[in-house]
Amino acid sequence: MVDEVARYSDADLAEFKEIILNKIHKAQSDLDLIKSAYMNDLNNGTDDTSPTFKAFEEGSETMSKEANSQLAIRQEKFIRDLKNALFRVENKTYGVCKVTGKLIGKERLKIVPHATMSIEAKNLQR
Repeated sequence: MVDEVARYSDADLAEFKEIILNKIHKAQSDLDLIKSAYMNDLNNGTDDTSPTFKAFEEGSETMSKEANSQLAIRQEKFIRDLKNALFRVENKTYGVCKVTGKLIGKERLKIVPHATMSIEAKNLQR
């Protein structure tokens, strides 16, 4: 008798796929918003304000663009991880812990759909 590899049912995978697709859609919208914020070349007409505040405004604007750039990078990684999870759904390996080989809990996957490790495996890393 051949041992069956632990995996989620097709119905469960379809449910997870829906969750992942919704998260990708929302994450992409958020990314577009972040990118438009730091790529926005339009200013609010402050060119004619007192030069005393000009340096402070430029420094603040630079810091804001850098922070938004970091947010965008993080969001892109999140989207990539979600797309990888979608790939695992398609090849029916989704939800299997890469360390223990056991199924990752459904509740964890609903909250963190791109998870590749169970809580047990995460705790072993500490």
